[in-house]
Amino acid sequence: MLDYPALSAMAAVIREGGFERAAERLRITPSAVSQRVRSLEEKLGAVTIVRGKPCAPTELGALLCAHLDKVRLMENDLAAQLPLGAVALSESAVTLGIAVNADSLATWFPDALARFTASTSVLVDLKLDDEAHTAQRLRSGEVLAAVTADPDPVQGCQITQLGALRYVACASPAFAERHFPNGVTPDALAEAPVLRFDRRDALLARWMRAACGVEPSAPTHWAPSTAAFVDLAMIGVAWSLNPLPLVRPHLADGRLIDLAPGHQIDVPLYWQAARLEASALRRLTDAVRAAAALSLEPPASSRP
Repeated sequence: MLDYPALSAMAAVIREGGFERAAERLRITPSAVSQRVRSLEEKLGAVTIVRGKPCAPTELGALLCAHLDKVRLMENDLAAQLPLGAVALSESAVTLGIAVNADSLATWFPDALARFTASTSVLVDLKLDDEAHTAQRLRSGEVLAAVTADPDPVQGCQITQLGALRYVACASPAFAERHFPNGVTPDALAEAPVLRFDRRDALLARWMRAACGVEPSAPTHWAPSTAAFVDLAMIGVAWSLNPLPLVRPHLADGRLIDLAPGHQIDVPLYWQAARLEASALRRLTDAVRAAAALSLEPPASSRP
């Protein structure tokens, strides 16, 4: 039988990044946290935490954190059925880890969170990552749900096709006149400064291959911010690929222009959540589906 107070101490160290902050969270002494973690590791015969600044989970530690999260979600449902005045089962508020990409968080996903938090007291812990990598956070046990571009179901998870986030190539009118006087051509794409999110961002290369059959080679500004992409494009720093829901108003009022009409690109998105009979996960999945249906392009299988 697992020692759940010790598990809670271990998880607090991992989530808070250290023993002292975990002690503050649990309202016990750092020594007590350390003793609980050491006792757990001795019983398991394995290390659960890589000590450092910050502390990090081992593979086993991540697995145990995921297990504890599932138990807390189930206990949250049970607590609602207990008689009034019963002692709370959980030592702290239930928090649900969710991995989501930055562009979804900047466009449609806040609506999903608003719907979810309006119907539950469960808190959320958002982990930002590229949509091509969020599923790995599910596999590691760091989160229990994720928005992902990975169509392959993670073991133990249910998958839902949400639709596609559409991207357009945008620039300010002045930038387009200066760098693309003859439209989007291979030569112009090789010279015009462009924005990229980070070194794992493969969307630009995908768009350039589809639009002109070329690879990215232009001067590149790096800006790991969805909002900065829009702002920097509007003031003429560079051109960029932007989520259509975010730039639609700027395209309508002329502060941005679509550099290549007809060459928009869609990124299919999926929702993967732990296969767990917990009301919070069901409510979250319902909220995500509803928000996606309002903002994303329909899934390819449902298009006319």
